Amino acid sequence: MAKGSTTRSEQSRTDVLGVPTDLSHGGVVEISRELRVLLADVFALYMKTKNFHWHMTGRHFRDYHLLLDEHADQIFAMSDDIAERTRKIGGTTLRSIGGVSREQRLKDNDEEFVAPRDMMKELRDDNRQLTISLRSAHEICDKYNDVATASLIENWIDESERRTWFLNEVVTDV
Repeated sequence: MAKGSTTRSEQSRTDVLGVPTDLSHGGVVEISRELRVLLADVFALYMKTKNFHWHMTGRHFRDYHLLLDEHADQIFAMSDDIAERTRKIGGTTLRSIGGVSREQRLKDNDEEFVAPRDMMKELRDDNRQLTISLRSAHEICDKYNDVATASLIENWIDESERRTWFLNEVVTDV
């Protein structure tokens, strides 16, 4: 099944949850679907950021190591907010690492060695892609007048733009 499509079981799960919301059923289904995919991307980006944090080498080790730890903490903090917002509107969220791997759009990096500059470029590009996905999710929220989710997304856009900016400055400085 293509990403973004809704199955009958997703629709009936939303009906069964019975969470009181003034959002339309279609809005709950579409917004929670997008939030699940965003959550998968956030977990993938968190893991990649921690991977690069753990495997950082080179003369800028300490600065990059600390920067990536700060970024990972910020990214991880998004995960609970995304999942809880999904549940607040009556949607369902991820349940496993397998769910993350099925839903994520950002690519993993399992290379044995990645040069520090390449790590930073890849994370910069992933954060930029996350920003694009967040803007798309915001458009879906606007379509259904879900101002609460849109407001959270606006903060996440700002955070991902800041991470992109910092990583870009590191890449141009290396």
